[in-house]
Amino acid sequence: MTRPADLTRQSILRAAINLFAEKGFEGASVRDIVARAKVNQAAINYHFEGKEGLYAEVLKAALDALTRQAADAAALTDLPREAALRQFVYEQLRPLLHRDEAARYMRIFAWENVQPTKVMRKFTATNATPYLRRSLDLLRRFLPTDTPERDLMCAAIWLMGQCSIFVRNRENFAQPPFAMKIDEAFVDGLTDLVTRLAIGGLTQGQLALAAG
Repeated sequence: MTRPADLTRQSILRAAINLFAEKGFEGASVRDIVARAKVNQAAINYHFEGKEGLYAEVLKAALDALTRQAADAAALTDLPREAALRQFVYEQLRPLLHRDEAARYMRIFAWENVQPTKVMRKFTATNATPYLRRSLDLLRRFLPTDTPERDLMCAAIWLMGQCSIFVRNRENFAQPPFAMKIDEAFVDGLTDLVTRLAIGGLTQGQLALAAG
């Protein structure tokens, strides 16, 4: 049987995930969260030691969920590099199709691109290495073996940024003047487009780095 304290904790987390996705860390107030979770503020302090502790827990849940979602991506190493890149891009864009937990987690990370927080900086320093390594390993298949780590890191950030702008602005892009119909066909087409552009950019980058 689930204990009342566990139910309270889960209720707070659900409310926080939704509100942080909708408004970002700064925009989601403790008052909003306790009202959505139907608890008192003391419960947040008790379970999470305040708003920053709660946000850190949400970030951990987000990274865990996205890492599980990408667990099958360990098979990327068995795919040709172009196919592996397409699969990686598709995984980044898949949240466009759903208003599920994964999509909310992606929007939380997207908010960090607009309003970086010290909580995220601290969290990233200790938790994001496996997720980032996956991106770096993929890009190493396109770039010269002696590519500096700094350039690989920048390339990984660039690649993920091509996808996150669509996830972050999903609601805007569905409205005029863009009026994009965001469905499976759209995401498949966008995946192909981003993949082609990325391959072109990485190919040129490979040539430039080799020549430099």
